[in-house]
Amino acid sequence: MDAFRDIIGNNQIKELFLRSVKSGKIPHAFVLSGEDGMGKMMLARAFAKRLLCENPAGDDPCGNCHSCRQFESGNHPDVIFLTHEKPGLIGVDDIRFGLNQDIVIKPYSSRYKIYIIDEAEKMTVQAQNALLKTLEEPPEYAVILLLTTNGANFLPTILSRCVVLNLKQVPEEEIRTVLTGRGVSADKLEPILKLCRGNVGRALKMADSEDFAAMMHEVMTWMETIHKMSIEELLAAVGRLAEYKLEIEDCLDFIRMWYRDVLLFKVTNDLNVLVFQESYRAIREVASHSSFEGIEEVMQAIDTAGRRLDANVNFELTMELLLLAIRDS
Repeated sequence: MDAFRDIIGNNQIKELFLRSVKSGKIPHAFVLSGEDGMGKMMLARAFAKRLLCENPAGDDPCGNCHSCRQFESGNHPDVIFLTHEKPGLIGVDDIRFGLNQDIVIKPYSSRYKIYIIDEAEKMTVQAQNALLKTLEEPPEYAVILLLTTNGANFLPTILSRCVVLNLKQVPEEEIRTVLTGRGVSADKLEPILKLCRGNVGRALKMADSEDFAAMMHEVMTWMETIHKMSIEELLAAVGRLAEYKLEIEDCLDFIRMWYRDVLLFKVTNDLNVLVFQESYRAIREVASHSSFEGIEEVMQAIDTAGRRLDANVNFELTMELLLLAIRDS
């Protein structure tokens, strides 16, 4: 665990970390920026563990030395995961007491003292200014890792004093290999690959989620039968859809992908281009009865539903309007 070999993708970032470790030229501060699930914490932990390992095994920490055992137990005195009291923000006192006042104390047992700040985009401006004082003159042993979903939230003066590393999407084939190795069935594989958008963590979460599998089956059933649904059946479908509010973006992406198949089949008449090949007959039927303008209207209705949900418009009303637009297209 906590080894670079266990991290899928972002090889350039792994190589940069390893070069700095092996050369002994460690920047004092990094920003790791990327979506949740892309591996920011895994990279930070692998880097910290390798940096402090007493007997590294090539590119990875040995896992057996005293430092590695302390790290794995969560009790390494020279690795500090900064916490904050308020879930929505990291305040100035969190930085002052959790980092600034602690960082002047030399490492207990290692050459370096490492601070990992997750959700660093939640730092207030005052907190960032407090951190800036340390970044301007950090102790030689200090290494600070800022993990964020949005590096644009940082002050330019923070970014100018950090090595900024932007995590990239993992190629689809690499994720396919991982999911296939975990025994993901073929009918789930292609939708997950498209919906995860290069995010390995998101792909694994979908693969392991019974709720996702149920949502996928439910939405597939709707798409195949929606043009024959009565108003009562449609409203009942919206009621079931409400169970998946937390995954509603996945629902919308799923519907969008299904209609992408309809459009592609209408253009190419080729089964092989479809993501949902098992729905071939339903897709062929919808494609034969839908105009290009009608398909475009459905795509616009899906986008409109997404914007309405982002604006906190009533969930049931939004989805009723969407499903009606699809049924009547």
